[in-house]
Amino acid sequence: MSATDLIEGEVSARGRRVAIVAARFNDFIVASLLKGARAAWHERGGGAQDLTVVRVPGAFELPVVVRRLAASGRYDAVVALGCVIRGDTPHFEYGAGNKGGEAMESALEMAAVMARL
Repeated sequence: MSATDLIEGEVSARGRRVAIVAARFNDFIVASLLKGARAAWHERGGGAQDLTVVRVPGAFELPVVVRRLAASGRYDAVVALGCVIRGDTPHFEYGAGNKGGEAMESALEMAAVMARL
């Protein structure tokens, strides 16, 4: 078996500016996501002064704020964190059904990098 060349970039947050938009609704889950995102930022060398965290009421507001922050030109990336749980009300269909699509549309329009979980 021959050796394979591996091309791999360094994952570094140094010199980057990132905004995290996190929903307050279902905070018992979102708080852990936010804690993990902050920890990853600092582990990769990101400075506290280069990380902005914006809290919004719920997942419904995420795309609006993500789009505004991305359009500002102040950030290299914008991360959206939210959690919608299916229950006995139609809120899941209202919120989860389209929010991921709106976030992706914002990313395409603003040329921002987003991950959809």
